[in-house]
Amino acid sequence: MSGELISLHMLLIAAGPPDQSLWREAAAMASVPIELEVLEVARAAAAIARCTADICVLDAGLSGAQKAILIKAASAAQPRPLMFVSAPAGDARVEGIDGTLTKPNNVDEARKLVQLCIRARLPTRVLIVDDSGTMRSIVRKTLLASHFAFDIHEAAEGNAALERLRSGKFGMVFLDYNMPGLNGFETLAEIKRLCPNVAVVMMTSTIDNAVADRAHAAGAHAFLKKPFYPADIDALVERHYGLNASRG
Repeated sequence: MSGELISLHMLLIAAGPPDQSLWREAAAMASVPIELEVLEVARAAAAIARCTADICVLDAGLSGAQKAILIKAASAAQPRPLMFVSAPAGDARVEGIDGTLTKPNNVDEARKLVQLCIRARLPTRVLIVDDSGTMRSIVRKTLLASHFAFDIHEAAEGNAALERLRSGKFGMVFLDYNMPGLNGFETLAEIKRLCPNVAVVMMTSTIDNAVADRAHAAGAHAFLKKPFYPADIDALVERHYGLNASRG
């Protein structure tokens, strides 16, 4: 990020008065300025169609038809807003929604949800580490097709990746398993030593459960088999942000 002031426009759709109060108080305490609007379905769909919304939080009590109207409007919007459902814990997931937020019971819970929404909306700084320029390009294109935003950087091998990580803050690393020089596991060990909070996603074209188990044991956040697709990235990032999976 360049350091400029960021503000976000959030729509709270069909929420009852108690929820409205919690979300308004939470938005006022957010780490970035948030313009929060509470709208009913028709006005919210129009706002989404005008591409004015960054984040939409739908009440779980909406009918399937109402949710479908909003999801359709979001799918057509450019840029597309992130869509969440605010629901009691354990509610069924909704097709076409980016995640499920457990309905808050107090201001502190609502504040944490607002921060989660901000984190999911703002670009995550990502480092792609692969000795193949072609594969780095493919991973970059796959990330750019995700619903989530990424600030993407690249490194061709492990030592270069470690230098990038020493010089800048990253949220995620997509790391090839089979590389010359420092291999994937050696690089993973150094990354976790230098930056223990970075989420490392190990990538490989090899089908080997033992490799996946070893990657998770070494601290990898996830393990992806090449080729993978934008939907795989979306599911992975939902888990990274602490969202409940929303895809069938």
